[in-house]
Amino acid sequence: MPVKGRRQVASDAGLSKQRVVVEAVRIADREGVDGLSMRRLADALGAGAMSLYHYVASKDELLDAMIDLVFEEIELPPEETDWQSAMRRRSLSARQVLARHPWAIGLMESRTSPGPANLRHREAVTACLRKAGFPVLMATHANWLLDSYVYGFALQEASLPFDTADEFADMAEGVYLPQLPPEEFPYLNESAAALLAADYDPAEEFVFGLDLVLAALEPLRASD
Repeated sequence: MPVKGRRQVASDAGLSKQRVVVEAVRIADREGVDGLSMRRLADALGAGAMSLYHYVASKDELLDAMIDLVFEEIELPPEETDWQSAMRRRSLSARQVLARHPWAIGLMESRTSPGPANLRHREAVTACLRKAGFPVLMATHANWLLDSYVYGFALQEASLPFDTADEFADMAEGVYLPQLPPEEFPYLNESAAALLAADYDPAEEFVFGLDLVLAALEPLRASD
């Protein structure tokens, strides 16, 4: 028993909150957040389950820290450019980060104890919009609209049965088109054939929609 106790102390000695949270994110990336438990996390770290509670008091606190790590990966809107370019870069970065961490999409707005990176991100976004001339309420509308677009697209993208333009083309030609006889589905058949001929890339849809949202918001800000 003493030997086992010494081994447990030794195995827990390398732990830190950062290491615990990073490993939790790795597990969620592989298995989804439903596959994450304190015992599963302790096993991955080679530590005792109870020792994790020295660093995170509960599963909710762990999720707060995990979401904060995700926010830390998202690029803040740069200050040295116009608001549309700044929010475009921030939105593109958010989409890329959520593609790496799809489990986080449904948790980004659910945390009631946001961490420092989460708050820093929200402050930077609000500052960008306010400095661009958006009144407080309109800046809130703009922020909600942009986040809804980014999260919604990320959620839809995560469920698609293809990842690349080539995979889309293979699926469209081999799976979708045979199910679309032109006499029954003339417009869907026409669309599928035209997209294949144009080497259509679904990944471009995000930028297309984002630019429309940004352009629609421009007239709603106050004049400089």
